[in-house]
Amino acid sequence: MLFLPGSPQNVRVPHPSRLCEGWDVIRSLTVVLFLLTLFATASAAQSPIVLKLTIHDTIQPITAEYLKHGLDEAASRHAAAVLISMGTPGGLLESTREMVADIEASSVPVILFIEPSGSRAGSAGFYLLESADIAAMAPGTNAGAAHPIIEGKTMDPVLKEKIENDAAAFLRSYTTVRGRDSAAAEDAVRNSKSYSESEALKLHLIDLVAPNDEELLAALDGRTIKRFTGASQTLHLAHATIVSMPPSMRERLLTRLTSPDLDVLLLVCGGLLIYLEFNVPGTIVPGALGTLLILLAIFGLNLLPVQHTAILLLFAAIALMVLEAKFASHGVLGIAGVFCLVFGLATLVDGPTPEMRVHFGVAAGAGVGFGIITFGLAWIAFKARQAKRLTGPQAMLGHAAIAITALAPNGQVEVRGEIWQATLPPNAPPIPAGTPVTVRAIHNLTLTVAP
Repeated sequence: MLFLPGSPQNVRVPHPSRLCEGWDVIRSLTVVLFLLTLFATASAAQSPIVLKLTIHDTIQPITAEYLKHGLDEAASRHAAAVLISMGTPGGLLESTREMVADIEASSVPVILFIEPSGSRAGSAGFYLLESADIAAMAPGTNAGAAHPIIEGKTMDPVLKEKIENDAAAFLRSYTTVRGRDSAAAEDAVRNSKSYSESEALKLHLIDLVAPNDEELLAALDGRTIKRFTGASQTLHLAHATIVSMPPSMRERLLTRLTSPDLDVLLLVCGGLLIYLEFNVPGTIVPGALGTLLILLAIFGLNLLPVQHTAILLLFAAIALMVLEAKFASHGVLGIAGVFCLVFGLATLVDGPTPEMRVHFGVAAGAGVGFGIITFGLAWIAFKARQAKRLTGPQAMLGHAAIAITALAPNGQVEVRGEIWQATLPPNAPPIPAGTPVTVRAIHNLTLTVAP
């Protein structure tokens, strides 16, 4: 240690050699931290990415759009695989065909996983499960029951056979390529068979059973799969980073609009608001809001299979209610209109699963509620038209008056504190002053009165 001249001896300054040693330590630590950062960055860059999509809803056009968006995103990010977590009761066959085609054309391997426990891949979900590069199920799940149906229609044997053959051929077209048991898969179409995860694994309908995403990816690491194009590819999923991709705001909104029950409620509420606008013209807000609700309902229904006969029933219901307001039918036309409205709403959406149809309770509640509110508004409007006027000359019709002078036949009367010229009807006997009279008519400024 060195002592500074003129300073107290108890103040010490480090030796220069010690300072050099300190700087060497700092430089060494900096280099080590820099190397660790580079190593961590390189490890993160080398860590495979698995893009996870979640489909736990009915299969419809918005679901197909979400899947295509996810597959494109996975390709642009050079993901090692796409993991689709699915649980669905089924859906539309046309949307299913689009999704199967997208999975087959995907440049990134697709892993379709039925999870969590208690989920199912019913109907359309079974087609999607069999189309994936890797089909997996969690314990306590099931898949199958893929028989095509046409809701609300009784198929004749020829039509039924044609639809079954078409659906079975569609399923065979890719289960054979995927190396899965086409006969067992076809049994789910023709006989509506449904399989648990152990049965599906035993019948070679799926590739493995795993309890969660992490164990699924660990079991698939190093496995060589055969892509739909025939090329072989080895999966490298060790220490893979799972990146979730939720639906966009637009896709979530459109998915909500594909709910038949919601569309029916929007349609009925919009109709009531427009009817209110007609009864109270000039308010603007009910009419504008009602138009918006009806447009949203129409947009949502456009994404669903709608029966045209149900639309005719809705128009018939509106016509009957209008006629009820115009003609006195003692409620017969109105009740018929309510029945048409309820039946039309209940059969409006021709969905293949209960989740894609209008529930009868919703249809009955909306139809009866619409009828009651419509009748109530019509009754108020009718009573308003029949009510006696309270302003203007016409308000004096039927009003009591007192003859101030004798009416023979002309004279003066007092009405509501006002003095009016009055006359008697033709051939009426004279009326002495002070006699109570009633106003029968008014012409210009002369009242016609009678005892």
